[in-house]
Order: sequence, then structure tokens, then C-alpha cells
Amino acid sequence: MTDTSAVPEVVRRLPDRALHALVEFLRLESSGGILLIAAAMLALLCANSPLQNWYDGFRSMPVAVVIGDLQIAKPLLLWINDGLMAVFFLLVALELKREMLSGQLSDRDQVLLPLLCAAAGVAVPALIFWGINHGDAAAMRGWAIPAATDIAFALGILSLLGSRVPVGMKLLLSTIAVADDLAAIVIIAFFYSSGLSGVALAWAGVAIAAMAMLNRSGVRALTPYLLLGVVVWVCVLKSGVHATLAGVVTGLMIPHRSRDDGAVDTASSPLATLEHALHPWVAYAILPMFAFANAGLQLGALTPDDLLKPVPLGVALGLLLGKPIGVIGAALLARTAGLARLPDGMDARSMIGLGLLCGIGFTMSLFIGSLAFGDAPELARTSVLGILCASLLAAGGGYLWLRVALPSAPGRGNT
Repeated sequence: MTDTSAVPEVVRRLPDRALHALVEFLRLESSGGILLIAAAMLALLCANSPLQNWYDGFRSMPVAVVIGDLQIAKPLLLWINDGLMAVFFLLVALELKREMLSGQLSDRDQVLLPLLCAAAGVAVPALIFWGINHGDAAAMRGWAIPAATDIAFALGILSLLGSRVPVGMKLLLSTIAVADDLAAIVIIAFFYSSGLSGVALAWAGVAIAAMAMLNRSGVRALTPYLLLGVVVWVCVLKSGVHATLAGVVTGLMIPHRSRDDGAVDTASSPLATLEHALHPWVAYAILPMFAFANAGLQLGALTPDDLLKPVPLGVALGLLLGKPIGVIGAALLARTAGLARLPDGMDARSMIGLGLLCGIGFTMSLFIGSLAFGDAPELARTSVLGILCASLLAAGGGYLWLRVALPSAPGRGNT
């Protein structure tokens, strides 16, 4: 039985299974964040040591799947970015749907604050990036790089502070990051798709319609949804829309309501079952693999002046300044206007620390950077520099601030 003595009222109202799922989510994200950091450090080590040739060969290893006339041939790096990350986005969609139907995003009183913070936390970094790069059309493709917070990395840093962290702070950070991910999904769909194939999109539409019919018919077995999800992924991959969006569509089609009365089923829904099964794979395998494959920046040829180039500077300032300004400003304005209140156990000082942690972009920033600058290696390389520097500084600054701002209170907020 989960101990709820230090849990906010809105969370205590959740059913036991839902509360247990929330605790498990926070635990997995926190420990997965530590592994994510380790994978990124290992990538940097490999890229800047005698292992560099092996590392480059690993990322460029050709992998092909041939089924009849269908052939998909890509280097391993793109299989990770287009294939494994589709599973990550599938999990993101499952989390979004669960939150909207039976979690934080289903309670209007609780959703306003994180949505305002997330919206400002996307807009302000984009404006900062635009202010620095608006004269360069190629560079401006990276305007969304500082848009999203890396929830695993940020919760990993929070976990280092132990029991002094209120559960409400973890919930607020998680909900802001989920809303950020939703914004990133929309951005990827509208701004990072090109060369669209009508035939492939039509077949994807047929498979999506089949999933919708299964959902409407009350089919609760996961297998047909997942098989159709693979079909959607292949079609979307061939269509010019980024393949990871197939994971989003599939996740939104997985049923979360009971077959009989249409009520939300938190005890045995297919969505909850799949989400629980995917979480360890994503936290402990897919995201660390993504970090290892994408964070290997060669530092030997870099100079301090490289960080002052427009793209890395826009990314770094967007994350380090834009994210905290947007998130903190929105929270304090909402509180002052009486629109929302800070979670139990939080004040303005702790909100500043949370805003700093929102500047950890990492996974989603690296992913959007790979989409924005896939055909511009130099811009891609310097954008990684901005992401890594900003994320490390945001992590360190947020940790140190919260270590001072949060009182030591053994037993409070343990998850």
C-alpha cells in the first residue's frame, strides 16, 4: 500500500492503483535520468578517445529490413532516432491520454498552472532563439530546440535532493514536461515534415481508421493496435512526415475506458497495461541508447568562441534564460492574479529552482536538433554544444539553488 501522508489532496483522491502508477512513474523517471546522464557522458568519452572510430562506426552501421518489395535501409543512428524514438513517443502519448482522462490534466483546477508554465516555457526560449538567429534562414530551423524540458534528466536531478523535495514539486515538473512534449509533438508535425507522399499518407490513414474502429468497437486486446501501429510507422516513414508521430497516433488510439459503461478504467485498461510494460524499456534502454548515439560531440576542435556562434548561443540562452523566465514568470503571474496557486510545500524560492531545472533540454532538444539540422552537420554539431552546456548548467544551477531553498524535512515527499 502506498504511503500518502505527504501527498497533496488532489493526488490522494486518485484510486490506489493510479496513485501507485504515479509513484512508479516518478521512480522510473528519476532513476532513468541518472542512467541518461551516464549514457551521455559515455558518448562524450567514446567520441573523444581512441574509441572514436568504433563510435562513429557504431552510429553509421548499415541496417536493412527487407520484406518482399518493401525495403527499409538506414544507418543505425536513424533506426534509433526514427524507430526506437517512435516507441518513446508511443509512451508519451499513453501518458498524455491517461493524464487527460484520469490524471492531473483531467482536473481543471490543477491543469491551469502547468499549462501556463509550459506555454510560456516554449514561447520565451523560441523568442530568444529568434532574436539571435532571425537573419539566417538555415539557423532558424532550430528555433524549437530549446522548447522542451527533459523530464527524466530533471527528475533525476530532483532525486539527488531526497526527501526534502515536496511531491507537489515533482508533480508540477512532470506535468509541465508532459505539456512540453505535447507542444513538441505539434511542432514536429507542422514544422519538420517535408516531401509528403499522398499515397503513403493515405495508407497510414486507412490503418489509423482501422485502429479507431477497433477502439469504438470496444476491442481491448493490444495486439491488433500494435500491429496496425507498425503499419502506420512504415507508412509515415515513407510519407515524409517524421516517423515518430506514428507512435503518438498509436498511443492515442489505445483504449483507456471500460467496455461496458464508458467510464475510465484505471485498474486494468489496455493503456495502463502497455504504459506499465513500456516504462522500464524506455527509461532504461531506449532513452540511454538515444543519448549515447546522439550526444557524442567531439570536443577537440571546439573553442570557447564556438559557443558564441548564433545557433549554440540561441539554444543555450533559450534553455538557460528563456525556460526559467517563461516558467517562473507564468507561475508567479498566475498566482498574483489569483488564477492558480503553487503546490503544497512550494514557494517563490522553490519555484525559481524548478524553473532552472526546466532549462534541462537534452533528449527532446537533441531530437529536434537532429530534425532541424539533418542536412547541416556544422549547425547540428554546434547545436549539440549549446544543448549540452545549457543542460549541464541548468542541472547544476537548479540543484544548488534547491539545496539551499528547500528545507531539510526527512520523510517529506518520498517517492
